[in-house]
Amino acid sequence: MSIAREMAAWPAGMAAQTTRAVLLDALGTLVALEDPAPPLAAALGVPLDDARRAMRAEIGFYREHLHRGRDAQGLAALRRDCAEIVRRELGLERDVHDELLASLVFTAYDDVAPTLAELRARGLKLIVVSNWDRSLHEALAATGLAGLVDGAISSAEAGSAKPDPAIFAQALALAGTRAAVHVGDTADADVAGARAAGLRAVLIDRDGQAPQTAGVPVIASLAELPALLS
Repeated sequence: MSIAREMAAWPAGMAAQTTRAVLLDALGTLVALEDPAPPLAAALGVPLDDARRAMRAEIGFYREHLHRGRDAQGLAALRRDCAEIVRRELGLERDVHDELLASLVFTAYDDVAPTLAELRARGLKLIVVSNWDRSLHEALAATGLAGLVDGAISSAEAGSAKPDPAIFAQALALAGTRAAVHVGDTADADVAGARAAGLRAVLIDRDGQAPQTAGVPVIASLAELPALLS
């Protein structure tokens, strides 16, 4: 869809509102997780299908328990437990902690760095707000994005997860303004959460699969965002 068509999806007057900050989801919006199964299978000498099964179990466990990673001690314990899930799924006797962590590689989408630079050049505050553990900051640094944003807060640090408005309130405090738009790739956590917090929302749908919400602009690339906010 064109930008003009998507801008018309905002209720009358909303597109013209002053924007002083942009809140941004991380996974699926700014960064992608490279498939961890191939490097994990190679490192542990197990079949690829078995590694994929083990990672599905680990990801499910992580999502349920990521709130434990609010500090260094909690994150270390969470990572040990995640590694134990993988070890048990694969039926191995050895510890797989290091191999699991090494298999988790995040990369920034190609459109992200140029867009963040453009938005900052306009004077906008950029805050990452993500359902993640405290290693969100490490991931942003590793992908080269930490220096392109003004702050970041994970759900583990905030003590609340999207769509709870409380995490958005903390992100807005970091931004120093409520005149903000939130951009994310999920209708339930990002769009619903932003709306519950009284914010405008933009859905980024990189693969054309995300369910859409009436009155919410949809972009296929972050590069479309500056025009949408003009």
